[in-house]
Amino acid sequence: MKNYLISTTHFFVLVFFVQSSVFAQQKPNIVLILSDDAGYADFGFHGSNVMKTPHLDKLASQGVKFKQAYVSAAVCGPSRAGILTGKYQQRFGFEENNVPGYMSESGTLGDDMGLPLDQKTIGDYLKPLGYKTAIIGKWHQGNADRFHPLKRGFDEFYGFRGGARSYYEFKEGNPNTKQEDWLEHGFGNYYETEKYLTDAFADQTIAFIEKNKDRPFFVFLSFNAVHTPMQPDDKDLAEFSNLTGKRQKLAAMTLSMDRACGRVLQKLKDLGLDKNTLVIFTNDNGGPSDTNASINSPLSGTKANHLEGGIRVPFLMRWTGVIPENTEYDFPISMLDLLPTFFKAAGGTMDKMSDIDGVNLIPYVLGENKNRPHETLYWKKENRGAIRKNDWKLLRFPDRPAELYNIAEDISEANNLATKYPDKVKMMYKKLFEWELTLDRPKWQLLRKYEGKAMERMDAYRE
Repeated sequence: MKNYLISTTHFFVLVFFVQSSVFAQQKPNIVLILSDDAGYADFGFHGSNVMKTPHLDKLASQGVKFKQAYVSAAVCGPSRAGILTGKYQQRFGFEENNVPGYMSESGTLGDDMGLPLDQKTIGDYLKPLGYKTAIIGKWHQGNADRFHPLKRGFDEFYGFRGGARSYYEFKEGNPNTKQEDWLEHGFGNYYETEKYLTDAFADQTIAFIEKNKDRPFFVFLSFNAVHTPMQPDDKDLAEFSNLTGKRQKLAAMTLSMDRACGRVLQKLKDLGLDKNTLVIFTNDNGGPSDTNASINSPLSGTKANHLEGGIRVPFLMRWTGVIPENTEYDFPISMLDLLPTFFKAAGGTMDKMSDIDGVNLIPYVLGENKNRPHETLYWKKENRGAIRKNDWKLLRFPDRPAELYNIAEDISEANNLATKYPDKVKMMYKKLFEWELTLDRPKWQLLRKYEGKAMERMDAYRE
């Protein structure tokens, strides 16, 4: 009888651990892949017949392509702050890349600018749910130690703290490089790789996936490709002998990035993880056509402005067996939606996310919620701003009248309707101001008495 009781006890303990293990494995792995400064039109799945992106094209066919995906800023650092927090980054004063001057009352000067320490990141949300977390690649959320990824919810970091760097090995003692540009392994361990950087980031992502294949993981593969400097891998450059100059280099760098994405996706398949992994591919802002020859057509504008070409980006989502394959989603979404989508997919409850601006996209993708995820979206950088309300978009400038477009009918923003609909301009202008009143205005802006007519109008409105 005693042996029987022991065996029974062991049996129930075994069942408990097996059930717990199965339950843990049911949590989806999450892979977020972010390219840097890519052009909206520079992908096969967006119609390019010049760029070669076969792996991303395949990913597009395996899930949902979002036709109107928006970043929350038209430049790298603030855009990534929005992604990481699920909030409009202007709410905590992060609306600039690292520039001299105070960022906000919670920020500091110059290179010490960074994601305020009181803001929770995707990693902070997922770790308590049992996830192993990593960021591989570009950080750009503050160079000072206190802003380091390993102190912001990530278990592993391989990459560089700054906003751009060489794709090739830095030589020790190079006077033209700063510490934040060097490759860092973990915290404070700086040493370079002989590999082409895009390939090195794919290698590290694959290693992280292999190491954590038996538990839920979140990995943020944060490429610096195809950001300047324009440094292609020679073997990929040879694939585009029909092109010249920056356009040839961009095509080669895009091919390298696509191949790196393909290797990561293949590893998921080889390990049998592809059917239980939510995969997102997107870009951090519009392509800067002047510096890297990217193309945003049919969108007007480029990186750093609020025309569609500066803020609308490619966005692919694959979750095998959960969301439909080879489909498109038409309504506007925001990169702020990534965090709540991941958190809910990981088993989190939305009451824990009352202070964010994004929404869980899955009910919308599945057609369970047929409304727009966002009726209104906002952008602001200094005294320039934009608001999209349903299909109408208003652009505010410091030195000329506002512009109004119907994006559903005019994707290229060629037909300014401001004079035709003055009441709509007034309504949207006011709504944009009301939103701005909720923001943590960067302290360095407060030091300026005025900044153009738009700032004068804002000061008057505040009074």
